[in-house]
Amino acid sequence: MPAPASSPAAPDSAAGGSGAAPATGAAERTGPAGSTPPTDTTPPTETSTLTDAELLARHSTGDPEAFGLLFQRHRDRLWAVALRTLGDPEEAADALQDALVSAFRAAAGFEGRSAVTTWLHRIVVNACLDRARRAATRRAGSLDETPERLDTLLGTAEAPETAVVRAEQQREISAALAALPPDQRAALVLVDMQGYPVAEAAAVLGVPTGTVKSRCARGRARLLPLLGHLRTPAADPAVSRETTAPAPVAVSRETATAPGPATDGNPAGPAPVQPAATERPKPTDGPKPLEGM
Repeated sequence: MPAPASSPAAPDSAAGGSGAAPATGAAERTGPAGSTPPTDTTPPTETSTLTDAELLARHSTGDPEAFGLLFQRHRDRLWAVALRTLGDPEEAADALQDALVSAFRAAAGFEGRSAVTTWLHRIVVNACLDRARRAATRRAGSLDETPERLDTLLGTAEAPETAVVRAEQQREISAALAALPPDQRAALVLVDMQGYPVAEAAAVLGVPTGTVKSRCARGRARLLPLLGHLRTPAADPAVSRETTAPAPVAVSRETATAPGPATDGNPAGPAPVQPAATERPKPTDGPKPLEGM
């Protein structure tokens, strides 16, 4: 069922970030300077004070303005979710439009088990993931498919110097993300890439917080073996430890023998390495007595 003419146009208003709110039905009133405008008692004023659930219910019963008002309340954050998930304004606008159409049509089935804003966010996230999967299938290896924010997830310090290496890395990242199950990818997108708290991500996805944590852990475990080689030495703790550790001391069989006797009052130390000889040096008879003693 196509959306009515009063429903919001998501790409235009979302991409701009400052689109005008849908018309409320009340004409703008102008008059002489200093004149007092008449009291506004029209239905739009009443509608604007309704809760999200009440607006959604009115939309379900045929109110042509309710859904537009609901969208305007949450437009900025829904747009941010789409843009951060897909990393491309055009793709994000299309995904947001798809999500709003789905929400417009599914409003009658909303049961109120979660907040309306959570329900809307969930629809937007699912629309973004569906669009990303379709695009990855059509253009496997596309450089525009993977958001640059994944560099933070991987721990890379900076982009490669050459375009060839950068292109190869982007292809590997796209393939790795496409290999993740949708639930793991959604959790990683919200928590690792968008910075959502685990509790908020759980509300958006409609699952317990423990489920979000386990999905993130499984997703990272699957990504790191595929993408761990993209880490720079500065971002890899193991490499950092190796580069800062002192060089090992080589020990030969001669230096590993028992310490020799102390000389000149110094503590005993390792016996010096003796040059090869045909005969073993003879021991001395000890120090000679000083003359005149």
